[in-house]
Amino acid sequence: MGAYLRTFGLFVLLTFIFVIFGWVIGSVWFGAVTGIFLFLGLAVLMNVIAYFASDRIVLWSYRAKLVTEAEAPGLYRIVRQVTQQSNLPMPQVAIVPTQTPNAFATGRNPEHAVVAVTEGILSMLTEDELRGVLAHEVSHVRNRDILVMSVAATLAGAISFMARWFGWNMMLGGSRDRNSNGVTVLIALVGMILAPIAALLVQLAISRSREYKADYSGAKTIGQPLALASALEKLEVANRRRPIAFGSPASQSLFIVNPFRGGAFVRIFSTHPPIEERIARLQALAQGVDRY
Repeated sequence: MGAYLRTFGLFVLLTFIFVIFGWVIGSVWFGAVTGIFLFLGLAVLMNVIAYFASDRIVLWSYRAKLVTEAEAPGLYRIVRQVTQQSNLPMPQVAIVPTQTPNAFATGRNPEHAVVAVTEGILSMLTEDELRGVLAHEVSHVRNRDILVMSVAATLAGAISFMARWFGWNMMLGGSRDRNSNGVTVLIALVGMILAPIAALLVQLAISRSREYKADYSGAKTIGQPLALASALEKLEVANRRRPIAFGSPASQSLFIVNPFRGGAFVRIFSTHPPIEERIARLQALAQGVDRY
C-alpha cells in the first residue's frame, strides 16, 4: 500500500508540474487562469488516452507486430510458462523488427497486456536468459507497472513537447500579451527549462524502483536470478553498441534496459537503475542474500 501511495503522490506531482507550466505559459500568452485550466484539461485527456491506448501507441511507435503461436512457437511456450507461474492470463505477444536486443511490456492491465521482444534478443540470449527477461516483463504486468510507466511517459513527454513549443514561439513570435513585463517573460523562460527536468526526475523516481521490483519478482518466479543477471549484462553491452534506431526516448522506461545511446551525464538521469547494481543484487539473491 505504501508503494502505491508513493506512486500516486508522484503522479500528482507530475500533473502539478504540468498545470504550473500551463500557468507559466498562460501568464505570457493567454492569461494565467486560462493556462491553468487548459493544461489541467490536457493532463486529464492525456491520462485517459494513455490508459486506454498506451499499448497501441507504443506498439505502433516501435513497429511491433503481434504474432500468433504458429509464427513463434518457442517464444509463446516460454511466455506461457512464465505467465502460468505468475497466475496471470496469457498476454498477446509481439516482435519488434530490429536486431537491437531488448524487450518491453505494455497494456493497461493483465487482461489487456502485450509482451514484446525484438528480433535481436531471440538470437542473442539462451533459453534460460530469455525466460528471465520474460519473467521480468510479466512481473511488470502483474504489478501493473506498465500502466504506471506509460502514463508517466505520456505526461513527461507532453511537458517536454510543450516546453519546446513554447520556446520556439517565444523566439519566433514573442508574447501575444503585449502588457506582459520582463519579469513574467523571465519566469516563463525559467519554467520552460526547469519543467522538463522536473518531469524527468519524477519519471525517474517512478521507474527505477519498479525496475528493481520486477528484477526481484521475475527472478523469484523462475528461481534463476543468475540467468536474468547474465541476460542484463549482455543486453546492456549490446544496446550501448547498437541502440535502437526508432521510437521515442520518452518511452525508454518501458524496456528492460535503456535502448537509446547516452553518455555518462545522460545515464545519471536514466529511467533505469545502474546495470551494475541490478546485476549485483541478483547475484546476491542467488546466494540467498536479499538486497531488495
